[in-house]
Amino acid sequence: MQYEEVRRGTIPLYTADQIRQARPFYSTDAPAHDSYGRRIDYLRISLTDRCNMRCVYCMPEIGMKFMPRPELLTTGELLLVVRAAARAGFRKIRLTGGEPTLRPDIVEIVREIKRTPGITHVAMTTNALRLEKLAEPLREAGLDRVNISIDTLDPEKFRRMTRGGSFEKVWAGIEAADRAGLHPIKLNSVVVRGMNDEEVPQLAALTLRYPWEMRFIEVMPLAGVADLAQSSVVTSAELIARLEAVYGPLEDLGLAPADSARRYRIPGAPGKLGFISSVSEPFCATCNRMRLTSDGRLHLCLLRDQEVDLRAAIRGGATLDEIEQIIRHAVAIKPWGHGLPEGVLPTLRGMSELGG
Repeated sequence: MQYEEVRRGTIPLYTADQIRQARPFYSTDAPAHDSYGRRIDYLRISLTDRCNMRCVYCMPEIGMKFMPRPELLTTGELLLVVRAAARAGFRKIRLTGGEPTLRPDIVEIVREIKRTPGITHVAMTTNALRLEKLAEPLREAGLDRVNISIDTLDPEKFRRMTRGGSFEKVWAGIEAADRAGLHPIKLNSVVVRGMNDEEVPQLAALTLRYPWEMRFIEVMPLAGVADLAQSSVVTSAELIARLEAVYGPLEDLGLAPADSARRYRIPGAPGKLGFISSVSEPFCATCNRMRLTSDGRLHLCLLRDQEVDLRAAIRGGATLDEIEQIIRHAVAIKPWGHGLPEGVLPTLRGMSELGG
């Protein structure tokens, strides 16, 4: 199994046996870096592929199949991966889904991750439908902050875009997170042409009232929604032009190290704007992240299909030291970036399996 084959996108999955046979031994004296010199220290963990909404850019309307529960990582297996990742130099964890608050032991998971030596920050991406009741317990367990999906302020359009979601419950969840101190609150809007792109000025206006960050995300061509994505991308450059036509020149706050969002501010606003341009202006050079799917695969790049099978290694009896070595190997073979410029589209996973 050659590293270049993985980088070219020809091999979607490294099995545990293949890794044991092929990988070298990695020093544990320093944090893991990939072959391009990037320090990879941010792990996004999908706790479940299930969700209590069906957003148009995330799941197909029909035919969605969810994994049988025995295929998902148990809480013990998940925490083993977190401990091994922390030993390999990962410092930041983001819990995602599907919808992570559907995990029954979500509060305990947060508590145990935050207790893990080496982990300095635990965040969550959520649709906030269950956050009104969970915000305070999650904060007490150690959750540092939340990203909340909100694509429109129109309750009826919200219901259509999410195929049944309640705007009122989501807004109550946002307010509960604010009260609980899960700051800074970041609101995510995936902008889809013809659906919510005309609402961008209204969404941006939230930053005139609240010290939140409103982030606009280009729709990505993941499995199940690739046709929608390719026909409906609204680039960040177009959105910035639209906003400046309404609010005047935006204040450029730059790109924070290893952040995916280019940040701006409407002059005088207490909040910020963020633009995540994965399609039109990818930020691969500063990428510091990997993703763990709910069935235990390390997904090396959001918009490529290569994965490393940790679940098989764990259920095959791998020790903590061995899991750390496999994670370090996964970091070493992480590709430079996605293949969209070459027309390479991911086919293996949808957003509900990879997390937002």
